[in-house]
Amino acid sequence: MVTRIVSTLLVLTILSLVGAAVYVYSGVYDVAATRQHTPPVYWLLQTALRRSIAVRARDIETPDLSGPDRFRSGMRLYRERCAQCHGAPGVAPDRFSLGMTPVPPPIMQAGREMSPAEIFWTVKHGLKMTGMPGWDFKLTDEEIWDIVAFSIAVPNLSPAQYYELAGIEQNPPEPTQAEGADQASGDAEAGRVALLQYGCIACHTIDGVTGPDAWVGPPLRRMRERKYIAGVLPNSRENLIRWIRDPQGVDPLTAMPQLGVTEKHARDIAAYLYSLDDAGREMR
Repeated sequence: MVTRIVSTLLVLTILSLVGAAVYVYSGVYDVAATRQHTPPVYWLLQTALRRSIAVRARDIETPDLSGPDRFRSGMRLYRERCAQCHGAPGVAPDRFSLGMTPVPPPIMQAGREMSPAEIFWTVKHGLKMTGMPGWDFKLTDEEIWDIVAFSIAVPNLSPAQYYELAGIEQNPPEPTQAEGADQASGDAEAGRVALLQYGCIACHTIDGVTGPDAWVGPPLRRMRERKYIAGVLPNSRENLIRWIRDPQGVDPLTAMPQLGVTEKHARDIAAYLYSLDDAGREMR
């Protein structure tokens, strides 16, 4: 009886491995950055990443991270080396990082969800197949700890406070216009892709779109039921498009950055968000 069970398990294991090999070799799985991973694959990769960081960071001793000198040094280094991918309060990442898969997490979320030791290990060693480089040979440990000190402090900064401390003016770029864009209602399926390519999932959980458990911005669901957009605009398609394209023009104090969303892409995104019913399924 035991021999039969062992034989059955062995056969099932071999069949599973053969099936997985055939699936991988067939090229069926879509690796395009314009298509998010399937939920099981995304969960597997994210869980492996989080656990790997946690295990390797658990024996790291965290030094004293207080003091204005560390904060100022960390902010300078962060602006030089990190903000291009991770943004800052009210400041968007550079365009090249939008649409990266996986999307670089906003510094505000990393600063709250990760321990100082985990941030230190991640910055020092980088992360395979994410675009996150290791800074071990480019920065000293003290400089990396300075970045950590800034990272854990930045979630408590408003955009206005960050602008003042960084010595920069709030002057978001003018939204660009896609060639051939029109005033059509928008394409919901194209909007689902645009939400990934503009990095919206870095800050928002979005029904029907696989992504991280983001909390920097509110969840994007039940848009049809809302009375107001961002608490300031009456809910309408044109107002949602306006907010997506120029949030800081509507509310200068908002932490939502200017992403340079085109008119066409904003209409597509609005079409997708309005296509969701109460359960988060697309209305067909």
